[in-house]
Amino acid sequence: MIATSSFYDKNSKQLVEQYDALDFESVHQSWALYWPESGAHVLDIGAGSGRDAKWMNQKGCEVIAVEPSDVLRNIGKQSTGSDVTWLNDSLPALKNVCSLGMRFDLILVSAVWMHLAPSLRERAFRKLANLLASNGKLVISLRHGEFTDGRQSYPVSVEEFELFAKEHALQVKLVADSADNLQRADVSWQTVVLQLPDDSSGNLNTVRRIIVNDSKSATYKLALLRTLLRIADAHPGALRDRSDGKIILPAGLVALYWVRQFKRLIDVNIEGQGIQQNSNTMKGLGFVKDDGWKKLKHLSADDFAIGSLFVGDEAEAIQKLFSHTLNTIKAGPVTFIYQGDKKNRLFDIQSPAKRRKLTNAIVFDDEFFSGFGDFVLDEKLWNCFRLYHSWIEPLVVSQWVKEMQRFELNRNRNIPLQTYHDCLVWIDPARNTRDVRQRVDELRAGGRNIFSAWSNTELKNQYDVDHCLPFTYWPNNDRWNLLPTTSQENRSKSDRVPTSQRLHDSRGRILEWWQMAWGSAPLHQSRFFIEARLSLPNLTAQCDDFEEVFEAMGLQVKGVRSRLLVSQW
Repeated sequence: MIATSSFYDKNSKQLVEQYDALDFESVHQSWALYWPESGAHVLDIGAGSGRDAKWMNQKGCEVIAVEPSDVLRNIGKQSTGSDVTWLNDSLPALKNVCSLGMRFDLILVSAVWMHLAPSLRERAFRKLANLLASNGKLVISLRHGEFTDGRQSYPVSVEEFELFAKEHALQVKLVADSADNLQRADVSWQTVVLQLPDDSSGNLNTVRRIIVNDSKSATYKLALLRTLLRIADAHPGALRDRSDGKIILPAGLVALYWVRQFKRLIDVNIEGQGIQQNSNTMKGLGFVKDDGWKKLKHLSADDFAIGSLFVGDEAEAIQKLFSHTLNTIKAGPVTFIYQGDKKNRLFDIQSPAKRRKLTNAIVFDDEFFSGFGDFVLDEKLWNCFRLYHSWIEPLVVSQWVKEMQRFELNRNRNIPLQTYHDCLVWIDPARNTRDVRQRVDELRAGGRNIFSAWSNTELKNQYDVDHCLPFTYWPNNDRWNLLPTTSQENRSKSDRVPTSQRLHDSRGRILEWWQMAWGSAPLHQSRFFIEARLSLPNLTAQCDDFEEVFEAMGLQVKGVRSRLLVSQW
C-alpha cells in the first residue's frame, strides 16, 4: 500500500486528467437506480480528484470525501470548494471518519478495493458496514485486471462480498458487470451494491435489556451505561481502535465520569445524608472510602472537569479514588453485565502494563487517564452508544430514578421526584459560561476590545456567551465551544448549529478570540487544548494549533447535526 500511495502522489497530474476525462454518469451508470438523492449523507472513499464527490454535492448531497494522497486531496479540495468536507484517511481503519460519529445513506468505494490486501478486508468491510445508516447503501466497484505501472493490487470477487454481507447482516441488492471506460481490453469492472435494512446488530436491544430487565441490587449497572454514553457522545478523541473489533477507552476517563455523576447523588444533604444507591441499608459503596472520596467532599461535581489541575493532598486522594472506583466497576457491573453465558462479558478493564505511582500533582488529561489502564468494549456496542445516545440516556435516567425510589432510606424521606432529576444533571447550568465571562472581564480591564465571534460587532456591557454546539443537545462547556456574541445573535441562533458557510465566514474572528483569550497564558492554553483533544474528532495527542481545533470543531458540528438532526442557523 505504501508503494501504491506513493504512485498516486507522484503521478497525480496524469491521473487527474484521466479521472476528469470521464463523467460520473458514464462511470457509474451500472448502479444508476441507487444514485443518492438530494439531502443524502454520502461518504466517498478514495475520492481522488473529487469528480464523484463534486457531482453528488451538486445533486444536493452532503458529501465527505476521503483521500489518503496529499496531492490528490489538495487538488480535490480546490475542485469542490468548501461545500465538500475532505479527510485524510484510508481503509481498513477509517479512524478519522469513525471519529465523526456519523452514519451515511451512501458509501462509495470506487476503484479502491483491489489495492487492499485480503488480510485487511474483513476489518475494512466491518468498518464500512458500521458506518451505514438504516437502509444505507454500500457501493463498491471491483477491478479485474492487473496493473502494469507499479501499483500493487490483489484479486477481487463478488463471492467475497456475499460472504461478508451474510456476516454483517447486509443485503446484496445488485451485482453489475461493465466494460472499462478507458477502452482497456484487459480490464473489466463489477459493481456490488449492498444495503443495511435496519439496526440489525441487536445492540440496541441488548442495552435496553440491561437498563430495564437486568436484576439490580444497586445503581451500578445504570451508572456504567450512563458513563459510557456520555463519553461516547462527548469524547470521540479519547477512543483507540483495535483490529479485532474492540475499542479502548482510557480507564481513568471512565472513573472520572463515574465520580462526576455520583458526586451530586452522594454528597447532597437530605436530612443528613445523600441519596441511597443500593438495596442494603447496611452496605456502603465500594468506591466511597476514607482515603479517597471522603477527603474530597469539599469538591463539587463540576470541579471534576477535563483539564483541571490538582496538587498535594487533593491529588493523592483523587488518584486513590479513581483506583477504588475502577476496582468497584470491575467487581460489579463489568462482571455482571454479560450476554448469555456469564463468561461473555460486554466490558473489560485491563490494568496498565506498569503500575502507576502516586504523584503530588495531576492534570485531568489523556496521559493521566491512560495511566489507570484500558476499558475495553465491542466496537458495535460503542457505535450504538454514539448513534443512539440521545434516545438511550433518558431511559437510563428514568430507570435510575425508579431504582432509587424503591430503596428504603429514600422512601422513608419522601424525596421529591425533581430532587432525583436535579441530582442526575451532568453540568450545573449556573456555571455554563462563568469562566468565559471572567476572561472577557479580565481582557476588558486590560484595555482589549472584544468582538462578537459571529460578526464584527464590538461587545459592550450587555453581551452573551454562545455555545457553538447548543448545550440543549450537547452539554459541553469546553472553552473552544463558548464564544462571546451579542444578545440578539444568541437569541437568533437559539438551539441551532451554525451552517458550514457561517463557520467559514467567522473563522478569523473565532481564531482571534481563542488566541486572545486562551493563547496568552500557559495554563489557559493547556486546558483549552486538553479539552479540545478529548472532545473533538481527529486531533492528535500533541495538538496545540488553534486552526486544527477549528477544523475539528467544524467536523463535530457535522457529526452532532447528523446524529441529532439539529437545525442550522
